[in-house]
Amino acid sequence: MKIAFIYPNFERHADSHPELKEFVPANEYLGPPSMGIANVAATTPDGHEIAYFDDRVEAFDYDTEADVYALSFFTPAATRGMELGDELLKRGKTVVAGGIFPSMMPDEVAPHVSSLVIGEGEPVWAQLLEDIEKGQLKPRYHGEGGELGTYPPPRLDLYLGAEREGHHPDDYPLQLSRGCPMQCDACVLPIHLGRKMRFQSDENLIYTMKVLTEAGKLISFTEDTSVTFAYGARRKFRTFLELCLELQQGGLPLRFSYLGISMPMILHLDDDLFNLLAKTGIDRFYLVGGFDTITRQAFGTGDMKAMDKAERAIARCQEKNIDPYVSFLMGNPDDDDKVFQRMVDFALRTGIDLAEFCVSTPYPNTPIWHRLIGEDRIFDFTWKHYNDSNVVFQPHHMSAEALRDGYLYTWREFYGGRRADLTEREHQRKTIQF
Repeated sequence: MKIAFIYPNFERHADSHPELKEFVPANEYLGPPSMGIANVAATTPDGHEIAYFDDRVEAFDYDTEADVYALSFFTPAATRGMELGDELLKRGKTVVAGGIFPSMMPDEVAPHVSSLVIGEGEPVWAQLLEDIEKGQLKPRYHGEGGELGTYPPPRLDLYLGAEREGHHPDDYPLQLSRGCPMQCDACVLPIHLGRKMRFQSDENLIYTMKVLTEAGKLISFTEDTSVTFAYGARRKFRTFLELCLELQQGGLPLRFSYLGISMPMILHLDDDLFNLLAKTGIDRFYLVGGFDTITRQAFGTGDMKAMDKAERAIARCQEKNIDPYVSFLMGNPDDDDKVFQRMVDFALRTGIDLAEFCVSTPYPNTPIWHRLIGEDRIFDFTWKHYNDSNVVFQPHHMSAEALRDGYLYTWREFYGGRRADLTEREHQRKTIQF
């Protein structure tokens, strides 16, 4: 069969708020797709023909011939994903959808596709294709999380082969693990991938890193994988870094973009692990805020003890020559209308060079989603607006308009007057994907 994998388009910050381009020093940059399609495509049995289409780069051509059209999308892309499904169904096509949003909101997506994959796709993909060939496609498939080492490495060649002029991502993510033991109220990962952590095999990691390095790409570690070394699996992460050093010393020129982390993680890192990070060439943290008690209390309520911890976290990064690229999240339950100035003042006071500012978003099926639904606070169910730059709910201590205006204020105040200084720097390290 011919299989067309499609990664649907979605709005970014500057799509929702074009005025950001006036003062944020970022070159136009479209990052890599998620690894979902590459992971599932790798489990496709022999004998099938595979094609990949990035709808962000070029709108999908509905006249593309295939026997099955497979969509993978998260919440911001759900509006476009279901639009694609509707049009393909009108044309009598077989459409399958998976990913975070279809897994969390299957009843919402089901009318727009022929079949859903709920959970992880790798365990059920081969069976789904066989059922299509037999004319026995089921409306839903449930993929329970398996051991990552039993899956083949992701088909990154699909993504690399789809790059074209104007779209050459500098970095690609490397997934070290799945699952998370934490229970952050705004995060869907423990619900989608389970609370038990499962780890990728060394063989798959080495293969993936070699493919990316040979393609001239930087390797990034997202925040949902770097939890590996901070909570319950620090030894595994240390062993992985030692593996990277061994590969580098053996002649593989691994280069890294960033490591996802949080302020509590930074404060709990021992010096030996900090030094090991430096040896491997990791010199930037993507520092995620708004989920942990330090950043929620420091910026949301102005708690001075929490603010001191936040300042010590930044200082520790700077002492270790690791650049903290900080993501600030506003609109949490305790945030008042002073949260915006606290964030800007903190960023300027601590000498942070790069920051992004995001609106708290109640992603479907997260604890905060259920809480706000129960309080009848969510007023916007247009999924393309769920991209961390739109206010879709009534905040607790300010108006929705005040949250929106404060979001724009933080970007403007932090970057105002700095465009010329930072644009050239980011030309070399493209990270603000807004």
